[in-house]
Amino acid sequence: MIDLSDIQAARQNLQGQVLNTPFTHSRTLSDMLGAEIWLKFENLQFTASFKERGAFNRMRLLTDDERACGVIAVSAGNHAQGVAYHAQRMGVPAVIVMPRFTPTVKVANTRRYGAEVVLAGDTFDDAQAHGYELAAKRGLVMIHPYDDAAVIAGQGTVALEMLEVRPDLDMLVVPIGGGGLIGGIATAAKALQPNLQVIGVQTERFPSMYATLAGKELPHGPYTIAEGIAVKSPGRITREIVARLVDDIQLVSEADIEHAIVVLLEIEKTVVEGAGAAGLAALLHAHGKGDTRFMDKRIGLVLTGGNIDPLMLGELIERGMVRAGRLARIRVDMRDLPGALAQATSLIADAQANITEVHHQRAFTSLPVRNVEVDFVLQTRGPEHITEVIDRLNAAGFAASNHDH
Repeated sequence: MIDLSDIQAARQNLQGQVLNTPFTHSRTLSDMLGAEIWLKFENLQFTASFKERGAFNRMRLLTDDERACGVIAVSAGNHAQGVAYHAQRMGVPAVIVMPRFTPTVKVANTRRYGAEVVLAGDTFDDAQAHGYELAAKRGLVMIHPYDDAAVIAGQGTVALEMLEVRPDLDMLVVPIGGGGLIGGIATAAKALQPNLQVIGVQTERFPSMYATLAGKELPHGPYTIAEGIAVKSPGRITREIVARLVDDIQLVSEADIEHAIVVLLEIEKTVVEGAGAAGLAALLHAHGKGDTRFMDKRIGLVLTGGNIDPLMLGELIERGMVRAGRLARIRVDMRDLPGALAQATSLIADAQANITEVHHQRAFTSLPVRNVEVDFVLQTRGPEHITEVIDRLNAAGFAASNHDH
């Protein structure tokens, strides 16, 4: 097991090797949530994730013979990049095994650090089995992403940095995959501030730590936007630490996580991947449900990583704009006559909405012949503006309605 001294030693070892990332107060999120929200920007590490802390702290313990043979890691992406990056800096050969559906941006970044990437299995657990086979076959040292004392101690340095800035925090809200980060953070935080609450967050689709500690059997996956915490089986070491030191584990939905990513982008101007947004997702969900457990608390959130596929981010932004009423799809039924479409677009323009797409449908409709359905995708100011556009169209004799969903 690890204790505070191990994490403090890791802090010394990591000096000059990883960033002491910003830990700053978010006035806007605090106002939104009725709490004092502080954000730890681990997405600003060189590999855009906290994982390089634990990776380096473990790899510095390698013997000369182990360095010569090389290391292997199994990861959905961020641990892979942390191991590959520090292996390259240390001159150590590295093999990384990733599930086949790992986002391409994470695969590309890992290869960029000079590692040999092997894609195997559909899940982390499948990839891990293949990784142990390769390690035995090639004589490589396995750098486990979470179930290793040195890795956990390295991740725990996040808590030391947060509590140096705000020693009076009431609560830390931390995403959980295998449990390495929350295990290290809880060990450090509870040693320094025994009354500080540590809350874990998992996705509903991969509730492994939650289910293990609750003694329940819960279904998994098949997929989550938070692939960084999509772990079927929590660590043996981390399970014990979490059971002893973590106060509660919350589950969040895919929609909660999507919302949190867009909120962080829009308010904090920071890009966070699904796993990194899980903590804020839990707070937003509770606030939306009228749950007061986080109200008036001084809360530290860890934005664990920022490695999100740009195409996925684009989709999330669009979906977020739809939820906010800033992007709308309205359907207009009209006579199929010259000038009818021009009249409708003119009415929309007069209402100061911007048309981004038009879909004109004659055949696939239940309307009488010589009538046509037209779907307009509009940029608007919000729900009231959408209603104004629809009212103008209806007043002019068109049959218009909102078809967002």
